[in-house]
Amino acid sequence: MSLSVGIVGLPNVGKSTLFNALTAAGAQSANYPFCTIDPNVGIVAVPDPRLKEIESFIQTQKVIPAAVEIVDIAGLVKGASKGEGLGNKFLANIRETDAILMVVRCFDDANIVHVDGSVDPIRDIEVIELELIYADLEAVEKRVRKTQGAAKTGNKEARAELDVLAKVQAHLEEGRNARALELSEDEDALLRNLHLLSRKPILYCCNVAEEDLPDGNAWSERVRERAEAEGAGVVVVCGKIEEELSTLEEDERGELLEAYGLSEPALHHLVRGCYRLLGLQSYFTAGEKEIRAWTVRVGATAPQAAGVIHTDFERGFIRAQVYDLAALREYGSESAIKAAGKLRIEGKDYVVQDGDIMHFLFNV
Repeated sequence: MSLSVGIVGLPNVGKSTLFNALTAAGAQSANYPFCTIDPNVGIVAVPDPRLKEIESFIQTQKVIPAAVEIVDIAGLVKGASKGEGLGNKFLANIRETDAILMVVRCFDDANIVHVDGSVDPIRDIEVIELELIYADLEAVEKRVRKTQGAAKTGNKEARAELDVLAKVQAHLEEGRNARALELSEDEDALLRNLHLLSRKPILYCCNVAEEDLPDGNAWSERVRERAEAEGAGVVVVCGKIEEELSTLEEDERGELLEAYGLSEPALHHLVRGCYRLLGLQSYFTAGEKEIRAWTVRVGATAPQAAGVIHTDFERGFIRAQVYDLAALREYGSESAIKAAGKLRIEGKDYVVQDGDIMHFLFNV
């Protein structure tokens, strides 16, 4: 399942520093190519301590975590929707991603000039948000013109789409993002192929100075309040420290983390936040060859989970054998779980739970 998060932000907010830290940390992961695959695209591991714990019970040749694609999108400037800066290229790159990680500057540094002359993360958020809304408004207006002809011929689907477009257009014209607009499932489906920028789920990343770790500062608190009000996520990081951490071996990180009151790199919280933002969860397969985290959407059924491994598994799905980490802790091995009658047999309607350890039986 290939899903991507676009890192966006104004110039000089630390966006590329965070991207470099993410991909550098990823490059240290054995068994999977977590690294930059393009100048601005990287595959990043989703940190999951459950993998290590499963490995303590099941000997294996390799451990493969889940992954998220991170896209570093060129810095946005005011007027991007009208072609300023990289303008249309910037907006097209965001359109291709599934969610937005918005980096906002919550630190003061006389050596790093702010594009607007002073630090104000809420103003910065509103600049970016407005550009996304303008771009969405243009996309909606273009679709309205295209759909009107079909609607005039009596096409019911076109009429239904026009109704939804009118609702979205009125909302955007008030300067409100499309995320804040409540739509039915059917209405949302009609809009899906428009890939509205301001409807994408969002995670705010507050880049703070090292002395403001781990809890942030007054600027990041304002961002947190905004995020809570609109149902968005928020993570506090210090890009400078994260970049330093990404260059250290795992056993060397402890001292630096402790000095800043961190139990793990903040980037771990950030990547997991992106994963949750996309409505994703992990299930595991575990055996002698590999222990692996597989990515599925929350609410996926057992056949859909099997299909992530191979489409044949979904097509020929018979049943799944399921247990969890709690059972592994209690019984010590998969064979002991089976002997105790605790290995569950689940059918086609089973909804996969985060952390399930699964084997699939199929026939094609």
